[in-house]
Amino acid sequence: MGAYNTIAFDAAKCDGCGDCMTACAETKVGAGDSARSRIQIGGDAANGFELALCRQCGDPKCVSVCPAGALGKDAASGVIAWDASKCVDCLLCTVGCAYAGIALDEATGRVAKCDMCEGNPACVTACPHDALKLVTTSRIYNEVGNWEDLFAPGLAGCQGCNTELLMRHTLRRVGPDTVLATPPGCVPGMGSVGFNGTTGTKVPVFHPLLTNTAPMLAGVKRHYKRIGREITALAIAGDGGASDVGFQSLSGAAERNEQILFMVVDNEGYMNTGMQRSSCTPYGAWTSTTPVGEATHGKTQDAKNLPLIMVNHRCEYVATASTAYMEDFYDKLDKAIAASKRGFAYLHVYSPCTTGWRFPTDQNMEVARKAVETNFVMLWEYSRAGGLHFTRPVDDPLPVTEYLKAMGRFRHLSDDQISHIQSKVVENLGFVKQLAHVAKA
Repeated sequence: MGAYNTIAFDAAKCDGCGDCMTACAETKVGAGDSARSRIQIGGDAANGFELALCRQCGDPKCVSVCPAGALGKDAASGVIAWDASKCVDCLLCTVGCAYAGIALDEATGRVAKCDMCEGNPACVTACPHDALKLVTTSRIYNEVGNWEDLFAPGLAGCQGCNTELLMRHTLRRVGPDTVLATPPGCVPGMGSVGFNGTTGTKVPVFHPLLTNTAPMLAGVKRHYKRIGREITALAIAGDGGASDVGFQSLSGAAERNEQILFMVVDNEGYMNTGMQRSSCTPYGAWTSTTPVGEATHGKTQDAKNLPLIMVNHRCEYVATASTAYMEDFYDKLDKAIAASKRGFAYLHVYSPCTTGWRFPTDQNMEVARKAVETNFVMLWEYSRAGGLHFTRPVDDPLPVTEYLKAMGRFRHLSDDQISHIQSKVVENLGFVKQLAHVAKA
């Protein structure tokens, strides 16, 4: 059985307006009677809202308790379908469901449940606060889940680190006809280049200097072109090696429009060698070289916006991504792979560091998500033909404090420092919006 799309509910965004129930009732029974909706929102603002909705379970109890075989999971769509002609109206399914996802419709005297509206749920479209979302990342699993993992098992990442996840997803998608460069940083530190005569990858991999990753990879690509073989020349580098000492060669390769795909895994510092600051480290952050004490209060400069600098090189393709939004990442990775066949493609992926950022190991995805929800990180893409546009705009962002308070590296911030960070978020958003507007015009 494959993976399937599902409807996710964010109770923190729900205000109990009931628009989702009205839309469902209108779609399914032709009347706006929310009591007949197949989605029900319970609770209140004081105690929190709860969702009653069919989860289209992988091991559905409603199906197993049905004595008439009226319920069954569709292998293609994943939807648990109800066959009215078989149903004996015993209501055992309503007892078996732990989510109150199937219930009696008193107007008909029969049960009713969500059928996902043929893949376009009316409740999701109607929700004005994004409390309901159709999660479609199942397509990633279905497309690449059986593809070969081109990194060896057991790489030595820190507990909770998602860089290994990113590495595996990336190389599986790029495929075996790849030459990989991993300059000094967390990626080779995990074992991608191997040890004791073995490598951590199943494709050719080399370990360049911080200063020459891009030109070495460009030379590899030119060699393979000369002998008539098509390969993807891929770099997976850290933000320090790309934005600081390695920037001169990165800029040169972009200027020459070399046919390579350069991916930066941005954990906002030199985390592999002791959590030192890089030029991508944000203002106010604690690192081992920007300590917090009586005289110093974290980094005193704002972060370098490396992806926007790469846009100014007029690369074939530039995009930002986050490990919290893998579907967005996969879309951009596909475009970057295609663009690297024509010229220089650059992908900047924000990847929180549990160790250097000081947060619990089980909160990695939540920290990454909060960065986007506050516009601290913006997800956009640029191409020569299409200009710059947002791929996941956040029109009603959370205050930046929701992001900052999730990490120990910002625990010391004063009100003035927080105000500075919030103002820079607004300023950066306005700047990118201006670029997007100019590109659209």
